[in-house]
Amino acid sequence: MGLAVFAVRPGNAVPTSQKTLPATDSATTPHRTRLYLKDGSYQIVMSYRISGKLVHYISAERDGAEEEVPLSLVDLDATHRWEKEHSPDQASDTSASPEPPAIDPELLKEEADRASLTPEVAKDLRLPEQDSVLVLDTFHGAPELVPLSQNDSDLNRNTGHNILRAVINPLSSPHQVAQLKGERSDVQLHVASPVFYIRVGDDTVPPTGGTPLTVDTHGASNAIKTDPASSSASDQYVITRADVRTGVRDIASFRIGLLGTGQSQEDIVETTSEVLPGGHWMKLTPKQPLDFGEYALMEVISDKVVNLSVWDFGVHPVAPENRDIIKPEPKRPLTLERRRPE
Repeated sequence: MGLAVFAVRPGNAVPTSQKTLPATDSATTPHRTRLYLKDGSYQIVMSYRISGKLVHYISAERDGAEEEVPLSLVDLDATHRWEKEHSPDQASDTSASPEPPAIDPELLKEEADRASLTPEVAKDLRLPEQDSVLVLDTFHGAPELVPLSQNDSDLNRNTGHNILRAVINPLSSPHQVAQLKGERSDVQLHVASPVFYIRVGDDTVPPTGGTPLTVDTHGASNAIKTDPASSSASDQYVITRADVRTGVRDIASFRIGLLGTGQSQEDIVETTSEVLPGGHWMKLTPKQPLDFGEYALMEVISDKVVNLSVWDFGVHPVAPENRDIIKPEPKRPLTLERRRPE
């Protein structure tokens, strides 16, 4: 016949049925814990187990006596919570690797969006926010970003994105469609495979106030209009080799319909395009190395329309360094400065 057990706070007598257990080796002695009761009191025990409607425990306060208490009087939630908070393993894990603070997903997204505006294109070299078209060059073994200006012989040079639309007759033979002043571009690259970066979807391009222009394209439509606009990720770009003559560089037409077919065209180098994460920049890579000479990067707007406002450059490995370049900026290590007492 079992005896009723009445739980009280430590230090008070607890009438219960009990029997003394043999002493155990210190290496196998259970860890002391608290068995909480629903009235807020607790017993310090070496171990406990639930058997039906009773909880059997070994008292740490009464020399290892085995006692029992009705399960209905035991607060198991409080008991488990105390065990979790005071577990030696839990304490060591918490001190060794505390949980990092939670970061708002919206803040992470905003930070990723900001970083995508100025992506890294080489070690410690990032694209800027203010320029629309840049080219990655290498000078004396170091990477550099060179801004490219648009040149259409009729409008002032600018580093924005002007569009001078020209409809090219797909059946006409190659002929001059644009003429650039000077025999040499201000920008001279030093590598045969430069990489171009074009800002796309940029709503910050300021209006130029341009008015419609009429340009003689020798067989193309003369309904030409200039307007400021940003590049689209769907636009194509080709590199055309300029025909250098006295005081000018001539740009010839080409067969737009042959682009992407694998058929080569004289003085035309096609490019592969890739939109960088974030959708703010497009990366253009020539499909073949560029020989020494003068070139222009031309935008193909549709299957019949090109942008005659081109970005001109040359390829000459021994040319001097370009102006207004952007160089890598290594991150400076954080240092603590000594402060003198005031």
